[in-house]
Amino acid sequence: MQGMILHHAQAVEITAMIATHTENEDLRLLGARISSSQSDEIKFMKRWLAVRGEAVPKALPEMPGMDMSQKTMRLMPGMLTPQQMAALRKAKDRDFDHLFLVGMIQHHEGALTMVHDLFDTAGAGQDAELFDFANDADNSQLAEIRIMQTMLKKEKSEEKP
Repeated sequence: MQGMILHHAQAVEITAMIATHTENEDLRLLGARISSSQSDEIKFMKRWLAVRGEAVPKALPEMPGMDMSQKTMRLMPGMLTPQQMAALRKAKDRDFDHLFLVGMIQHHEGALTMVHDLFDTAGAGQDAELFDFANDADNSQLAEIRIMQTMLKKEKSEEKP
């Protein structure tokens, strides 16, 4: 849960770039959905940890790329590297759209890896609240990946003469 909070914080950071980097209305709607769900899930995870007396990491939006420059934190599955984050920050319009979709698919696939790792942990399914949360995350991430893959296919078909 602690790692997933930071993972989600990066997704919120990425979606925050949409407002200034693209006019693509479909991407804006998808980004709003992702930002909202990830923010709600961060609140759930913080509450879940606090109730159990566990440390709650600070997921600050002003942590560009979580400042991996010091290599003090290993990237979790699917997280964008500092270089990928920098490329996203520089990109505009169609270039941004493409990098966003590719990067967010990578990010979501990493979340799926984390969910599957959780379910592979003995006893992980015994906490009903955690089980429901992980199942919901798995389903929503899969659905959003399919949407983004469709958007990428549409992007490729629009590029052909």
